[in-house]
Amino acid sequence: MTAVADRRAAEIGQSRLRKEDQHLITGRTTWTDNMTLPGMVHLAILRSPTAHATITSIDVSEAKSRPGVIAVFTGQDFADTQGDLPCAWPVTPDMVNPGAPSLAVTQVNHVGEAVAVIAARDKVSAQDALEAIDIEYEPLPSVMNMEDALAEGSQLVHPNTTSNRSYTWPFESGASGTGASIDEALAGAEVTVKRRFIQQRLIPAFMEPRSTVVQPIGEGVTMWSATQIPHILRTMLALTLGIAEQKVRVIAPDVGGGFGGKLQVTPEEIITTLVARKLGKPAKYTESRSESLMAAHHGRDVIQDVTITAKRDGTVTGLDIHLFANMGAYLRLVTPGVPILGAFMYPAIYKIPAYRFVCEGVFTTTTPTDAYRGAGRPEATYAIERIIDELAVELGRDPMELRRQNWIKHEEFPFTTVCGLTYDSGNYEAATEKALELMGWDELRREQAERRERKDPVQLGLGISTFTEMCGLAPSRVLGSLDYAAGGWENASVRVLATGKVEVVTGASAHGQGHETAFSQIVADRLGVPFDDVEVI
Repeated sequence: MTAVADRRAAEIGQSRLRKEDQHLITGRTTWTDNMTLPGMVHLAILRSPTAHATITSIDVSEAKSRPGVIAVFTGQDFADTQGDLPCAWPVTPDMVNPGAPSLAVTQVNHVGEAVAVIAARDKVSAQDALEAIDIEYEPLPSVMNMEDALAEGSQLVHPNTTSNRSYTWPFESGASGTGASIDEALAGAEVTVKRRFIQQRLIPAFMEPRSTVVQPIGEGVTMWSATQIPHILRTMLALTLGIAEQKVRVIAPDVGGGFGGKLQVTPEEIITTLVARKLGKPAKYTESRSESLMAAHHGRDVIQDVTITAKRDGTVTGLDIHLFANMGAYLRLVTPGVPILGAFMYPAIYKIPAYRFVCEGVFTTTTPTDAYRGAGRPEATYAIERIIDELAVELGRDPMELRRQNWIKHEEFPFTTVCGLTYDSGNYEAATEKALELMGWDELRREQAERRERKDPVQLGLGISTFTEMCGLAPSRVLGSLDYAAGGWENASVRVLATGKVEVVTGASAHGQGHETAFSQIVADRLGVPFDDVEVI
């Protein structure tokens, strides 16, 4: 008889109450704005009411005399020390980056740009004193439309550039050796469908507004910030302001949502640091919701010109993508690379022999754009799925059947796509059949046909969208090939304590994803310990 030890049931896949929720729902959170340090000053920022103008004068004398006000600073006060906000993604060798001051010095380039900051004993006094700052602007023509911005003789957003084009990033499968020539596919196409899609600008709206507290300590600083990227922020803060990195500490306490909107080195973080060091006092800035909507970075804002070619039998032969991507007024941390991330996702789950992708980054006098929820990939998914539907209409084909005809079959994995990415596994046939079964697709199709037949005033619309995500790009080879300044890696350490309990330390920054619960489940399965014996620090 052989003794068999009972094996603990797998933790991953079990329904668990989230470990991180108790302190969140019982009011025991540590939000940045809840923090109060001895002697702390509160900041309020004056923002530009115009999209494009030269600053002709700023008079802060009355504001300085207001009750509770400790100091007032303009861009001129920090012109030699504030540096430029960092852009970590120079997507082409000749990419134009005109620089981005945290506090405008001589010119404003979008509504909401910071032009002055007040430090006061309390937030109300700082806010009330903003109206006492007298600032005069000489208006300049605004630059709003991307295609107009690229036209010969267009008004320049930045006087230190020769055009409003930041970069042009091309990829073509024939030239890259990953597929056939797109020009040959276009010339030999039996069917060609062209469409223009507009990805509207949108605004990240996290529950907790952005907030920053900075404590100057000797030659260094400690910053608490509602950020998604404390490690990158630390490095960039040191590089931008010339502080030794070992003397900079950045802490992300509880963070109330991010969605990419807090994936940034913000002007306000730099301004708060500058003021704290200048005064030798801790300083806090917390934005209002209106400030967040106006001055925090926006997402999307892309024009997509999409051409698909096919044979009469429905076989797709080529895909040609041209983008105008709105950078806004400045390049933020990963602004140029966001639309380019989508370059690898336009082919999606389909076998496309020939592919071209060209992205033009354009400066306008609008709020800067950057990463938001998927960062370039949702836009790509929208475009490819819409153009597949348009092709189905052109051919008179069922859109689901046209997808089945062109997608990668399960026996073809691993599969290298026309843009050079290798998909390791997949079974789109089985996943789709299961989804159609669960939703009762055939019954819905019959109902749709019946409603159309009897001219029912209430019609039934049915749509299809597929999506695949590129994940696990580490160890950074893809990001490196795209000239991204950081690696696609993370680290963690696991400690088994003398009592058998387990501690997990990871650099991943939580802002609502459920890291503590998920990591505990992974470690519990790997080590064979109870879920409750794992503590994620």
